[in-house]
Amino acid sequence: MSMLDVGKWPVFALLPPEELRLIRQACVFGSAANEALYVTVNDEVFALGTNCSGCLGLGDLQSTIEPRRIDVLCGKKIESLSYGTGPHVVIATTDGEVFAWGHNGYSQLGNGTTNHGLTLPCKRVTEVACGSHHTIALTTDGEVFAWGYNNSGQVGSGSTANQPTPRRVSSCLQNKVVVNIACGQLCSMAVLDNGEIYGWGYNCNGQLGLGNNGNQQTPCRIAALQGVNIVRVACGYAHTLALTDEGMVYAWGANSYGQLGTGNKSNQALPTLINTDKERSDGGGGCMSHQPHVSCQDPERAGSDVGSVSGSGCSQPPPHPFSSTDDVFACFATPAVTWHLLSVDGDDYLTVAQSLKKEFDSPEISDLKFLVDGKCIHVHKALLKIRCEHFRTLLNETDEDTLEIHQFSYLVYRAFLEYLYTDTINLPPEDAIGLLDLATFYRETRLKRLCQETIKRGISEENAVTLLSAAVKYEARDLEEFCFKFCVNHLTAVTQTQAFADMDHDLLKNFISKASRYGAFKN
Repeated sequence: MSMLDVGKWPVFALLPPEELRLIRQACVFGSAANEALYVTVNDEVFALGTNCSGCLGLGDLQSTIEPRRIDVLCGKKIESLSYGTGPHVVIATTDGEVFAWGHNGYSQLGNGTTNHGLTLPCKRVTEVACGSHHTIALTTDGEVFAWGYNNSGQVGSGSTANQPTPRRVSSCLQNKVVVNIACGQLCSMAVLDNGEIYGWGYNCNGQLGLGNNGNQQTPCRIAALQGVNIVRVACGYAHTLALTDEGMVYAWGANSYGQLGTGNKSNQALPTLINTDKERSDGGGGCMSHQPHVSCQDPERAGSDVGSVSGSGCSQPPPHPFSSTDDVFACFATPAVTWHLLSVDGDDYLTVAQSLKKEFDSPEISDLKFLVDGKCIHVHKALLKIRCEHFRTLLNETDEDTLEIHQFSYLVYRAFLEYLYTDTINLPPEDAIGLLDLATFYRETRLKRLCQETIKRGISEENAVTLLSAAVKYEARDLEEFCFKFCVNHLTAVTQTQAFADMDHDLLKNFISKASRYGAFKN
């Protein structure tokens, strides 16, 4: 995925671009997608958000909108990360260490504390998965360990007693090699190296794929998939998807949101093939990922299910603006949580638009700077000439490499120059009035239109008259009409504001005249 994709997740909206560029791994979680962990290019680990139950791993319960470093994890390369809805968070490093923190009401941290520090002795862990309040881990030997909440047998111990410390899941997994694990809300799944798939725990929605709705306290093989070679499994809240070595996808479990993709909303207690032979992976189709994967997003956690399936090749999807399934989660899931640890390729190709945006106000290769209110803004003459008629004329008449601007503020002028690089404006509504003035002065019609739309979004009873005055002054007819109608519709409140009392005499006269024609003063 590209750098810009990380910024699409709302929780990262306040991070400056230079910070986003450093992110190499990230995970967004929490009941409102308001908690996040990320790893930088220097293997430093940071957390930000509301810190519910200490889930940020900072050793306290303080919320933070500024990223804070998790010192104990810095320098440790994260191999796998998962979280439960408590929330609790569990990670495995490339060295096989396991750390856990957050909610621990059901021993889901495995060590009886509420902070990081869990380690499986003498075992190197390659993958972790969390249910709502239980955790499972996969070792390099292909063994599965489980701990935490166990009311439905999701720990796989043969009982329903909670498991306070990691315990090997044996039973029929004894002497077998597991290669992939996943957790639903109250169940667990495991894929073996021979393509078999096992499930245990809660099963009232058929999420174990066994053909019945009975809970299982030990792993049970999904007999209906005998002869099918499963390579990967993923769980939603109460449904499961599995990917075969041929690119086929099977689904089973809860289906009230249509999350199984079967064309109806009936639960399925047995695995159901959800793509036809025609849609199988053939190694030549375009895909969103080079590695086969399946993903599930939970309706109870995300408002509605968003699922993705991709492999080394797939049939051509319909046209869409998304570069990856993670983009879809970021833009449409509610809350916008990530279903896995996002990995960012630092060598991503940048489009022309992305490259230009990256170079705005960067002194490294700029050949012109504007001095506004004593501050510098670094730009490129060629781009300004291409994008703005005013600059084409101005810069053809001067060889100066520094130009002073006096008639506009730094905030407004910087927003104008940034618009020339990005085609967007980044200003709050109250400051967009100054940019509207500039757009009028430079005869930038599109910029003027964008300013009007920005100002409309910020209108209130307190500032409506001020915005109306600005619209009249800068001949922004569309905005003027919008502000006038707002004032008429909120007439009583607007006429009681100080701005109305200070209104220009001619503007007030015109306003009253026009408002009367609209019937604003009729009983």
